[in-house]
Amino acid sequence: MRLTRRVASFAFLTLFVFSPWGPSLSAEAKTFQVQPAAAKLQGKFARLQLLVSATDANGQATDRSADLTTKAEVTSSAPNIVQVLEGGRLLALGDGQATITVKVGDETQTMAVTAVGVTAGEIDYKTDVAPILTKANCATAACHASQFGKGGFKLSVVGFDAQSDFEAIARAGRQRRVAFARPEESLILLKPSMSVAHGGGRRLDPDSVEYRIFKTWIETGAPPPRKEAAKVVKVSVSPERRVGQVGASQQLRVVAHYSDDSLRDVTPLAKFDSMDEGVLAVAPDGMVTSVGKGQTAVMVIYEGQAGISTFVVPYADSVKLVGWQDNNFVDQLAANKFRELGLEPSPLCDDATFVRRAFLDAIGTLPTAQETLAFVDSDDPQKRETLVDQLLGLTGDPNQDIYNDQYAAYWTLRWSDLIRNSSKSLGEQGMWSLHNWIKEALRTNKPFDQFVSELVTAKGSIYTNGPANYFRIHANPTTLTEATAQLFLGVRLECAKCHHHPFEKYSQADYYGLAAFFSRVGSKNSEEFGLFGRETVVVVRSTGEINHPRTGQRMQPTPLDGEPIDDPLDRRLPLAQWLTSADNPMFSRSVVNRYMGFLLGRGLVDPVDDMRSTNPPSNVALMDALAQDFVAHDFDLKRLMRNIMTSRLYQLSSQPTPENNSDRRFYSHYRVKRLTAEPLLDAIDQVTGVQTKFKSLPLGTHAIELPDAEYPNYFLTTFAKPRRVSVCECERSQEENLSQALHTLNGDILAKKIADKKGRVTELVAAKKPHEEIVAELYLAALCRRPSEAELQASKEFLAESPSPQEYYEDLLWALVNSKQFLYVH
Repeated sequence: MRLTRRVASFAFLTLFVFSPWGPSLSAEAKTFQVQPAAAKLQGKFARLQLLVSATDANGQATDRSADLTTKAEVTSSAPNIVQVLEGGRLLALGDGQATITVKVGDETQTMAVTAVGVTAGEIDYKTDVAPILTKANCATAACHASQFGKGGFKLSVVGFDAQSDFEAIARAGRQRRVAFARPEESLILLKPSMSVAHGGGRRLDPDSVEYRIFKTWIETGAPPPRKEAAKVVKVSVSPERRVGQVGASQQLRVVAHYSDDSLRDVTPLAKFDSMDEGVLAVAPDGMVTSVGKGQTAVMVIYEGQAGISTFVVPYADSVKLVGWQDNNFVDQLAANKFRELGLEPSPLCDDATFVRRAFLDAIGTLPTAQETLAFVDSDDPQKRETLVDQLLGLTGDPNQDIYNDQYAAYWTLRWSDLIRNSSKSLGEQGMWSLHNWIKEALRTNKPFDQFVSELVTAKGSIYTNGPANYFRIHANPTTLTEATAQLFLGVRLECAKCHHHPFEKYSQADYYGLAAFFSRVGSKNSEEFGLFGRETVVVVRSTGEINHPRTGQRMQPTPLDGEPIDDPLDRRLPLAQWLTSADNPMFSRSVVNRYMGFLLGRGLVDPVDDMRSTNPPSNVALMDALAQDFVAHDFDLKRLMRNIMTSRLYQLSSQPTPENNSDRRFYSHYRVKRLTAEPLLDAIDQVTGVQTKFKSLPLGTHAIELPDAEYPNYFLTTFAKPRRVSVCECERSQEENLSQALHTLNGDILAKKIADKKGRVTELVAAKKPHEEIVAELYLAALCRRPSEAELQASKEFLAESPSPQEYYEDLLWALVNSKQFLYVH
């Protein structure tokens, strides 16, 4: 079916004027709504999916309306022209007109359907046949789209190369896969229908419309894809959003939008996948059933374009949000989501938990016992907000803004991991140059758009211009393309290098159009630092192009979803301008999502660097608001962190309640995070009072200050310090393993630090402080809280049974360091 603009407008007009739920409603409101209100089926085997929805008291269908599609009785006045199939689907059989009657209970509605071009219509390979192969999973990497295909038959991934697929089916192997004289004996039909043995099982029902389409295509000579055919530019899914209870069902309808402004119902040919099968199950025909509580989406793929329909299945009918008070806009939007989902959030964490959490999240460092006591014992009602401002250096008072160097060191570590700063690829001088540039930018809170612009347009010596090392790390246009897109747009483009992205709209043309921005970047050697200085200078040349690997076409520098732009001096300049523009939501959303992941343990989109249209945020409104505020305040990272950390959402207890225990996505309780390698080692050093000495660096250098990935430190290696070989956040693994547990339980490093003659325990014992003071200091140093009465009483009993006070206090500190309260941020 093809709907031109005129026909689409007519459909809307019919709905708006004549339907019983439009402005001209009669006195008697209708109890259900049919979509579309009128239709034109165009072409052979044109189909259309009806949606029948219950309406409210005003005759309107909402996102909470029950789906009546399978319950409705649908009939056609002319079955020889428009046939009604199961599930409210219409099929064009001939040219003409038919009246479709939809009956639910005692109420009846009708719609006019016109079928044209059915008798004389042709089957097009790309539009009609290729989607059948994709939907049947034949054109996937697990089947015939694998590297070498299956059984000598190879297809492109999701049919992105229609011409080569056509040739593989209709021309290759001496045309053995098609039988023009007897189409039903074509191997391409016999195998998927299991009329002969097929390793992939049954993929095509001989009684299906899809089989008839394929067979008719062969009967008409298996014509090749039409080069002049309009392309699909978007798919829209109805309904876009649905709220219901467990067990509710909803039929989806998919419409393809073409480059010539025509529309076509492609529901039977679209591929449907649930993004969370614990919440939704979806059938191949687009019928969705909620099987669990939560929120997720159904991903819909057709002809290289992707769309989603979001489903919300509340945990409860209503919530009270006991004690909830909004601290800022983050809380307002989080509360809206809790109400929508029926999620009751956990209460606020206590002060001791908050001070430890805030220090570790903001500066990667434990508070001292004195800092903890000063905060916990303060009766200032604004003390949490004040602490956040102090940690981020935002008070304006030099006497309070004392943590800026630690902030810069910690976040330099995080961004150095992602940018992949390493002496292994850059040498010592290059590594230090890039490290110092990142650290200074973060120390001075350089606007992040400026930070990124300087990075992606850098040139000159890698020794004197730190960001130029970005082009030494990523030394060719393709790796630069992938790294830049993943780091600063949250888009993983690797798939599109070889084929159309299977879960996104991006094609090879999009990939190489973006790569063209880097095609003229090169390097040369310099002897300014001596013959053996190994200095490299990044330069921009006047020539250099990128060609499409399949078509050979020279690619113009083109932003994702944009038009070609160029600069005669440096193509990277318009790239940086587009990339960091306030009008580019991908950039701002990517940054705020990454920082939500840093601070709350999970991004609004997870993984944080996989922001596909088919991987929507858990809270779209919150994502948009954070991104808009980030842009409005000049891409200020510290303000972004402040917005998150001063919110009630960030300050919730990590202890789930029975009502929100199953929530993993919506921040109803703080997500417990394991301390990563460098902050963990620094915390152990601080608690034991014994500093780790790193090779070639002065004693006193903290682990979070390490500029390089290449340090021969067994502890950091065991606890998964990244080697900086990937721009993926996943390189810093949060997964526990046995060697880590054994290292803290039985390892020499911790044992020696605890027993060190200059360590905390020895000094406390030598000072002959009272038992209660020693125990309190150890608890405050390790866990940032005082011991409870029960813990204090138990400590006295254990002390009495120990051979010596020294041995007991060493054992106590060992137990505290091995506790989950120490190893995790709660």
